[in-house]
Amino acid sequence: MQKNAPATGPEDDASYLRRVRLRDRPNPAPRGIYDLAVVGAGPAGMAAAEYAARLGFSVALVERDHLGGNSLNTGSVPSKAIIRTARLYGAMRNADEYGAPAPYEPALDFSQAMARMHRIRTRIAAYHSADDLATLGVDVFFGSARFTDARTLAVNDARLHFRKALVATGARPRTLDVAGLDAMGCYTSATVFGMAALPKRLAVVGGGPLGCELAQAFCRLGAHVTIVQNNAKFLPREERDAAEILSRAMARDGMEIRLNTTVVGARRDGAAKVLETVNYDVKGEVRADEILLCVGRTPNVEELGLEQAGIAFDREKGIEVDDFLRSTNAHVYAAGDACLALKFTNAAQASARIAVRNALMRARERHVDIATPWCTFCDPEIAHIGLQVWEARRQRIAIKSFTVMMQDVDRAITDGEDTGFVKIHIAEGTDRILGATIVASRASELINEMAVIMSAGIGMKALAEMVHTYPAQSDAIMLAAQAWRREFDKAVRAAPA
Repeated sequence: MQKNAPATGPEDDASYLRRVRLRDRPNPAPRGIYDLAVVGAGPAGMAAAEYAARLGFSVALVERDHLGGNSLNTGSVPSKAIIRTARLYGAMRNADEYGAPAPYEPALDFSQAMARMHRIRTRIAAYHSADDLATLGVDVFFGSARFTDARTLAVNDARLHFRKALVATGARPRTLDVAGLDAMGCYTSATVFGMAALPKRLAVVGGGPLGCELAQAFCRLGAHVTIVQNNAKFLPREERDAAEILSRAMARDGMEIRLNTTVVGARRDGAAKVLETVNYDVKGEVRADEILLCVGRTPNVEELGLEQAGIAFDREKGIEVDDFLRSTNAHVYAAGDACLALKFTNAAQASARIAVRNALMRARERHVDIATPWCTFCDPEIAHIGLQVWEARRQRIAIKSFTVMMQDVDRAITDGEDTGFVKIHIAEGTDRILGATIVASRASELINEMAVIMSAGIGMKALAEMVHTYPAQSDAIMLAAQAWRREFDKAVRAAPA
């Protein structure tokens, strides 16, 4: 049984609901055949609807819950707001390192921290509100959508006919099939931001991006956090040295870490919730006041009538699409978490725009050709783009990596944020950049520079000559390129005349 988020004052006011859910306004009357019908108004659906409408196409957008999807309501926006509070609170404890007076025991008002998160969520909701969509010409329908045939959607009592459709229904938190866990009550990412009070003891199950982010944030806010990960390292998509730096950082924060540990049962012991665990053959337990499950996401593909529209799908992987995001129904495309393995907001938005161009403008853009950066917003942040080392080995691509430690970057030293590195992977024998991993306090910003560099086809030779502001943490990128240039120049000098 998942915990239900308690009612929160700021979220109940008319301004928030006016932006994300117009319960009292009737749906518009369908108008003929829509150029594009979009199912789901999360990041992918909103991006597609707005983009198509601005291009002059007629658009219907269907949402069964709240506009903005997980990203706005239960994902990126609220989590980053809480992480910001946690980072500030953690820094206050170390103020004396910077010559500032350190409070003996900083007082945290958890309800005010959550209220700030609600205000931020309401403010951001204004940029993609139902009223703004209507002004663009998008017909917004609230209700559950279901395909009745290859070219028709049913929404409540209405029928929406379309030339093309886009399924962007996102994904939901996955749960664990563990005896006793469901009856005990657990939070997931869908409910944790309705938490009314900070638990004294919090058990986090799952060491992926969201699990690590929230575990570190709640630890810094004052909870005793135990994180349980069934893998040998955190962040399985990241390089081992990056994951190791994060593990050490979380241990320094006071977190209790259980790697290679599987939850096999759950029970109550008085007021305590107890997770029964196994580490190899050793049995153990984790005692907590609350449990947070962060064990992946499942695509929302049920109850859409996909079979009636001839759309193939898998309950775990989502809708089956080709490289152009077209489903097995040539009139229906998919984007975002409903079909992609990378379940990130930026990937969802980018895939949605590609789908619109392919569906309505006869483009032939392949979503697999995009180098999508991602970031885990812990402290330090861990970001990546492009090819991973193990992918290069599997594809038999010879690479060479150039690494600059943040402890050698002037701005990182002055900021007292010198943990981490910038590592850039090059196709051996060339200056072509294939990928990069960045571990730094501002990795989420630094990786965007790498995204521009790679998208523009800029190589290490040109990058080494680019002038950066000084001092800046992005100097690490320039220093890596200059290291490549020194090696290149040395090879040129050593070559026979």
